[in-house]
Amino acid sequence: MPFVKIAIDIRRMTEFGVGTYIRNIVRTLGRLDLKTTYILIGSPDKVKEMGALPANFHTVPLTGPERSLQSFRAFRTIVKRLECDLVHIPNLFSIPRALPCPYVMTVHDMLEHLSRARRETGFWGSFHFQLTKRALRGAARIFAVSNFTKIEIEKLFGIPPARIEVVYNAIDERFLHGHASAADRQLIAERYQVTYPFLLYAGRVSPHKNVVRMIEAFSALKTELEKDHAFPDLKLIIIGDDLSGNPDLRRTVVRSGVQNDVRFLGFVPIEVLRTFYDQAKIFVFPSLYEGFGLPPLEAMAHGTPVVTSNVSSLPEVVGNAAVLVHPENVFEIMRALHRVLLDQPLREKMKERSYRQAAKFSWEKSVRRIMDAYQEVVGSEDTADPTGPSAAARRNTTAGVA
Repeated sequence: MPFVKIAIDIRRMTEFGVGTYIRNIVRTLGRLDLKTTYILIGSPDKVKEMGALPANFHTVPLTGPERSLQSFRAFRTIVKRLECDLVHIPNLFSIPRALPCPYVMTVHDMLEHLSRARRETGFWGSFHFQLTKRALRGAARIFAVSNFTKIEIEKLFGIPPARIEVVYNAIDERFLHGHASAADRQLIAERYQVTYPFLLYAGRVSPHKNVVRMIEAFSALKTELEKDHAFPDLKLIIIGDDLSGNPDLRRTVVRSGVQNDVRFLGFVPIEVLRTFYDQAKIFVFPSLYEGFGLPPLEAMAHGTPVVTSNVSSLPEVVGNAAVLVHPENVFEIMRALHRVLLDQPLREKMKERSYRQAAKFSWEKSVRRIMDAYQEVVGSEDTADPTGPSAAARRNTTAGVA
């Protein structure tokens, strides 16, 4: 796409989930597209952390709260000044109105609106819903990260299916560096004192992640394993957010009698997380709601058996490679963990299926589809802002990137 300028909002690049998406989209565009001019609007320091990008990538500083009126006006001013042909908003942004060019949006999930619907039935709940509906309806194209998310958008906001395209997430390439080495295993033994068999959970520690029931299922599993005289030193390792805002998890551990067998490690770097994935006996992910659900796929890339939920997007993501459970049934979760832990032929079958399933998703495949959509939108006269210059006219400009 020569002479085209595409702005990408990268202000949420440091966030869990959305940040992973932004980093991988930008990195992959940097490998695949050396012609289009990309304007990355956000923190230059965060862009530097991604490493070198080609000369057709430029960063324009913009900090401050994303949804403030001042930040919105500053974003719009940048897009207008640089005469961008298209803006990619890689998350559900509430007010991308009055932009001087078309925009596309990525929607990761509808959790915010489902939970708000339960909490806010008054003015503010309705106001936020209407803003989001307007933003989605104004988008030239919507990228949904799963078929499940696409259907949610259609149902909640009445968006025509033809305007929503499923473009899957994929795992970070750093999870594809093979199995853990002896040095990797030694590192987690020395730094984290992990020298025992363990089940693993990695992800946010928030109510919809269902971590409380997972701890209760682990407690029941320990009781069953005592009867089998198996895995007496099995632990549950939880990697994710700081627990200071989740005291109920500590209480659940104490109430369930597994305070010596559950470890909360907080955040760990990807280079260390991949070793935990590789060494885990089972990766457990009993989430109640996921727009896509990357952690099970990350575990599968290491051949680790996965037990996850049979709801939302998770069956779509894991295919036939995982054992699916009803996430609200503690004993169903426990029975699945018990079976996968002790049934070696099942473990081998899950390992082979996991490799095949993880290989179905790639950032290159997804970004090539996004690039096609960029070209379709920019090339369509129907999507040009009728109050501003046409896309063709903007493509012929030679305005520099300041």
